[in-house]
Amino acid sequence: MTATGEEAPKAPARIVILVDNGVNGDSRVQKTARSAADAGWDVSLLGYSPDGKPKQWQIGSAKVQLLRMPSPLKQRKHELRRRWLSGPLAYPPTGVAARRQQEVRAWQADLKVRRALLRSEGGSPLAWQTLRAEELAARVTRKWVSLRRRQLTSGQEKRKRLTTPSDRLYTWLQLRLHGDRAWRRLEPQLWDFELAYAETVDRLKPDIIYANDFRMLGVGARAKIRAAAAGHKVKLIWDVHEYLPGVKPRADNVRWMIANRAHEREYARQVDAVITVSERLAEMLQRDHGLPERPAVVLNTPHAADAMHVRDAGTPDVRSSCGLDPEVPLVVYSGAAAAHRGMGVMVEALPRLPDAHVAFVVNAPTGPYLTSLVARARELGVAERVHVLPYVTPAEVVGFLSTATVGVIPIHHWLNHEIQLITKFFEYSHARLPIVVSDVETMAATVRETGQGEVFKVDDVDEYVRAVDAVLSDLQRYRKAYDAMDLTAWTWEEQAKVQNSVYQRLIPQDRHPAFSTSDRSGSGS
Repeated sequence: MTATGEEAPKAPARIVILVDNGVNGDSRVQKTARSAADAGWDVSLLGYSPDGKPKQWQIGSAKVQLLRMPSPLKQRKHELRRRWLSGPLAYPPTGVAARRQQEVRAWQADLKVRRALLRSEGGSPLAWQTLRAEELAARVTRKWVSLRRRQLTSGQEKRKRLTTPSDRLYTWLQLRLHGDRAWRRLEPQLWDFELAYAETVDRLKPDIIYANDFRMLGVGARAKIRAAAAGHKVKLIWDVHEYLPGVKPRADNVRWMIANRAHEREYARQVDAVITVSERLAEMLQRDHGLPERPAVVLNTPHAADAMHVRDAGTPDVRSSCGLDPEVPLVVYSGAAAAHRGMGVMVEALPRLPDAHVAFVVNAPTGPYLTSLVARARELGVAERVHVLPYVTPAEVVGFLSTATVGVIPIHHWLNHEIQLITKFFEYSHARLPIVVSDVETMAATVRETGQGEVFKVDDVDEYVRAVDAVLSDLQRYRKAYDAMDLTAWTWEEQAKVQNSVYQRLIPQDRHPAFSTSDRSGSGS
């Protein structure tokens, strides 16, 4: 062994990224993992498997692992018990009610066939008397089963939103007794995430935990606390995609928001750095949690290469996928399909936009909401001009959309819609599509300032038709607006620089990467 007088360089710090989904479909998380790995950090990304089967793959050199996450704590205790006082005859909540109802229906169906056979083949008086007795017994049994099931469902419905006097008293008592720690009893499902992720996080021994949104904040903070107790210093970054008080609750009960806000407040004090999606949200987070510094802003923008929307020959695009000629006006919506996204106005307006076609590029093409929109298009006689397409990969989005005529963002007035430029805004911009957007604050103000599109009053068909007509009548004017805009600032490479500076600030110099993937790839030229 030869002594060199120099210490061997230390390995780059390990970043463990946490997300409460299956990774696929979350472009921000995928780009965060890849760009950190490309910068030379040791990156692992943990999510949970939607089908319960563990999976592993790589995004560039970032390792992705989907964990199995059972969720037995999702059900509340009262959902597993009978309500003896208000529903003494109710079935237990075990699924037996549905089975008994189906059994009685099957019994009556069999009796109906027996009656038909007796009519056609003839039957003795005794056979007819036996049949009538059984039919009477079946009717009585059906009424009894229906009564017991009604008592079950009535009791479940009464407590579904947790607004009964006893539920409200329980919530109040927990908050008074436990403060922010009350989430443990008010929303115990948060422990399912902890129990699914904690062991893997600890085994990876991260130097930085990058927790995405409010559920993973707690998982990351508790891992940081455990690591400190074991003598290992971990830095916690919290990436806030949405303002929690402005989120549509993910469970239909009044405790969900109360508990999740308490959970967020308890663990926000553990963070070493905060990243978020807009300046307005950065201000709100600093105010709400007393953060010592303003969170860094990282926009969810496309990669520069993807933003150039250069497509290989034969690669599909939205226009060819709809089978439309270049001159046909094609109005596109790209994103999640849900009622609060406001997509219905695009269908309602089609009878008044006789030349236009609409394309919905969505996550759930055959889901109930899209199915209802297609049904409505049939009622209006415009179904042949409505095209429903599945998502393409994040790298393909801009190129895929670039052959449309107009990009639409019809979302409703939810707080998180008001305070940021959402992902599809950047995708439409890089595709150089004129944008028609509802009058949500930040996007409407940006469109008015840049001249890249038109604004309409949310859910107002007249206003929407006016906006689309204005764009279609002068397309070049709106497209030309992009010539005056610096779209480079709206690329992921620029945003990743902000993230990397946060990593470097938190980690000692000797654990910084020696060089990035891009440095290595260019070293031989």
